[in-house]
Amino acid sequence: MSRNGPSDMWEPLSFEGLQTTSLMDRPSKVTVDDFCKPWQPGGSVSLFMESLPDILAAAFFKQAVEAMVRAVRGGRTLILGMGAHPIKVGLNPVMVDAFRRGIFTGLALNGAGIIHDVEVALAGKTSEDVAAHLGHGSFGTARETAEFIHGAIAKGHAAGSVGLGQAVGEQLLEIGAPYAHLSLLATAARLNMPVTVHVALGTDIIHMHPAMDGAAVGALSFRDFQVFARLVSTLEYGLYLNLGSAVILPEVFLKAVSVVRNLGYSLEGLTTINMDFQRQYRSQVNVVERPTHGAGTGISLIGHHEIMFPLLMAAVIEGLAKEA
Repeated sequence: MSRNGPSDMWEPLSFEGLQTTSLMDRPSKVTVDDFCKPWQPGGSVSLFMESLPDILAAAFFKQAVEAMVRAVRGGRTLILGMGAHPIKVGLNPVMVDAFRRGIFTGLALNGAGIIHDVEVALAGKTSEDVAAHLGHGSFGTARETAEFIHGAIAKGHAAGSVGLGQAVGEQLLEIGAPYAHLSLLATAARLNMPVTVHVALGTDIIHMHPAMDGAAVGALSFRDFQVFARLVSTLEYGLYLNLGSAVILPEVFLKAVSVVRNLGYSLEGLTTINMDFQRQYRSQVNVVERPTHGAGTGISLIGHHEIMFPLLMAAVIEGLAKEA
C-alpha cells in the first residue's frame, strides 16, 4: 500500500457493462422543429419572427409578442413603465407611435424621464456630457429645463387636481413646444392617456434649482402613485412592461401590486415583461418573479433598448395587423 491509498486506486475504471439507452427514445430539449430558418431577402417582420428558433430568448421574445397582442386584442390594460435611458437612445418616435395606435393604456416614468422628454420637446436635444460639466459645477444647471418643469409643477399644484405627468404634458401642449410631436408627455396629454411620474427627491437635476418646491413635487408625485395604483388595479389578464428602470419603477410597481391586492383586486393572468441591457436584481424579482408568482407569467428579455424595443413593437404591430 502506498501512502496515498491502495495501489488499485490508480487503476483506470473499466466501463464494461455500462447500461446504455436509445437516443431515439430519449426525451430531448431541442428538436429540428425548433430550429431557426435562414433569412430570405425581401421578407417581413412576421416572417422574421417565424424564422427565429423556438429556444431560450427567442422563444421568450415570441411569448412576449403574443402576450402583448393578446392583451391589446382583449381590451386589457397594458402599462409601460420606464426609466430615462430609452428616451436618450432615441426611442420616442416608436413609443409615440405605440401610444397613437392605442397599444398602451398608461405610461409611468421616473423623475429623469420627464427631464429628458421635456428637453426633447423644447429643444430637440437632450443628455448632456456629465464628465465635461461636473468639474466646474455646471452639470445639471440648464435654465430652461428647470424653469419649465417647475412652472408646470407650480401650476398643477395650484390647480390641485392633476398629477406631475399630466401637469407637464399639458403645459408642453399649451406653449406649443416645437418638438411636442416627439414628446411622450405631450402625446399622452393629447390622447388623454394617464402618465405618472415617480420622483425620488435629490436624484434629478431640477432638484438643485432655486425654484424647487419639495412639497409641490411630493404632492403631485404622490397623486401619480395613486393614479398608477388605479391602473395596476385593472391588470387582470393585462400586461406590465418595465423598460430600462433598474430601481425606481420596479419598487413602485411592487408597492402598487401589494396595495391593489390588499384592496381586493385580482391580478390573475397578469403578464410582466422586463427589458434591460443587463440583468438587474430589483427588476427581476419585483417585476418578473414576485408579482406573477402563482397568478401569471413573467418574461425577461435582455438586450440593448435601441434594438430590442423597436423590434418588439414592430412584431406587435405586425401581430395585430395579422390578427385583424
